[in-house]
Amino acid sequence: MGRSPHKFESIDKCSSDDRCDQTVAADLDGTLLISRNAFPYYFLVALEAGGLLRAILLLLSVPIVYITYIFFSESTAISILIYISVAGLRVKDVEMAARSVLPKFYAEDVHPDSWKVFRSFGRRFIITASPRIMVEPFAKIFLGVEKVLGTELEMTKSGKLTGFLAKPGVLVGEHKKHVVQEEFGDTLPDLGIGDRPTDYDFMLICKEAYIVPSTKCNPVPTNQLMSTLIVHDGRLVQRPYPLVALITFLWMPFGFALSLIRVYFNIPLPERIVFYMYKIMGIKLIVKGTPPPPPKKGHPGVLFVCNHRTVLDPVVTAVALGRKVSCVTYSISKFSELISPIKAVALTREREKDAANIKQLLEEGDLVICPEGTTCREPFLLRFSALFAELTDRIVPVAITTKQSMFHGSTVRGFKILDPYFFFMNPRPQYEITFLNQLPKEMTCSGGKSPIEVANYIQKVLGSQLGFECTNLTRKDKYSLLAGTDGRVPSKKEKA
Repeated sequence: MGRSPHKFESIDKCSSDDRCDQTVAADLDGTLLISRNAFPYYFLVALEAGGLLRAILLLLSVPIVYITYIFFSESTAISILIYISVAGLRVKDVEMAARSVLPKFYAEDVHPDSWKVFRSFGRRFIITASPRIMVEPFAKIFLGVEKVLGTELEMTKSGKLTGFLAKPGVLVGEHKKHVVQEEFGDTLPDLGIGDRPTDYDFMLICKEAYIVPSTKCNPVPTNQLMSTLIVHDGRLVQRPYPLVALITFLWMPFGFALSLIRVYFNIPLPERIVFYMYKIMGIKLIVKGTPPPPPKKGHPGVLFVCNHRTVLDPVVTAVALGRKVSCVTYSISKFSELISPIKAVALTREREKDAANIKQLLEEGDLVICPEGTTCREPFLLRFSALFAELTDRIVPVAITTKQSMFHGSTVRGFKILDPYFFFMNPRPQYEITFLNQLPKEMTCSGGKSPIEVANYIQKVLGSQLGFECTNLTRKDKYSLLAGTDGRVPSKKEKA
């Protein structure tokens, strides 16, 4: 097709029919993604892999980076972002952040027109100025990309990134063209897609080329990508564009002070008083349904089976009930156990011992348990452990949802002891607790059901109430994906 370097047809004019045997090469930011601004992804790597001070330094560099990008060199501006973001970090830490944190933000920004065309091709390649190490996990899992041709980073023999770039440097302009020629040889891509002048060089050597114009549009729903995002990590809720990041940092000192008040002021107070204190402190607690009354003296308590959103689930459930309950958890620090307003007992993962502990707690009163074993932020339910089902037939499912505007109150790779503080650092955090009807006897083990059948039934009931999808993913699966571990907390003997 005849064209000049500055005249390409819009991507919405490109046909996606009969492309399954063809190859496509596309840029990332502004092309497959709606936003042309890659700063949020560098910031997330700096924060999650490097820490708070590195993220602040990166934010302070924004004026220099933008001036350099606009008036001097795109390549130099990107080099500055890369150096500040990763210099001195372990490759392993950057890879883990790219795998556990970045995919959510990438997946929520996929361009509908370019994705419609891109996904129709049998072989998909991304040509990007962003570091390959940052883009590859998302691109391969969620976009079905065969290979990412991105900027390569230098590393030391000890596995640390120097912050400098391997040859040929930042992939823009001629460099993109050269890597495409090296990768494909004489069989060049059937289609090239880009969004800016520094993409034109590689687009011109493709058999067809289309441009993605900078227009407002809604991103592709994440369930229409090649894989579904079920679990992810990282503390930030919003995509950290420079202004959002600045507001977040300015809020943090006030938010942390507020969280200390919200946590410690309520610890000694009765749950019925805490319910009203939440309103005064800006914590929105919505309670629906009718929970059963407290157990009579000499009678066992009710087992409240909840889906798991944050470490605060049992505490807020107790506030919603207006009375003390106990809870069991897979891991809890001595400090968290000490300051917990309710009795918290750690499970040992020894079946007989855990069963005995749960039975004992039920004899003492009501008990809250989250059989997923770990939190899930997205509208999905992980697989329910079936241990609880064989220990009582007084089971009440509890559906829990949360809303937060700035910080997630859960983490895999971070400091779990800070989870409640991060949740309460949100300006207006929200919990919604819905008590469902107690399970009929015929749906319990006493009614002839197996523990697995009971657990699966409760998962299905909660999923239906919440509008969440039930999955077979386990705690071990989540930790393997996000942290490269099995999610076990070593015992004191194992640590010794």
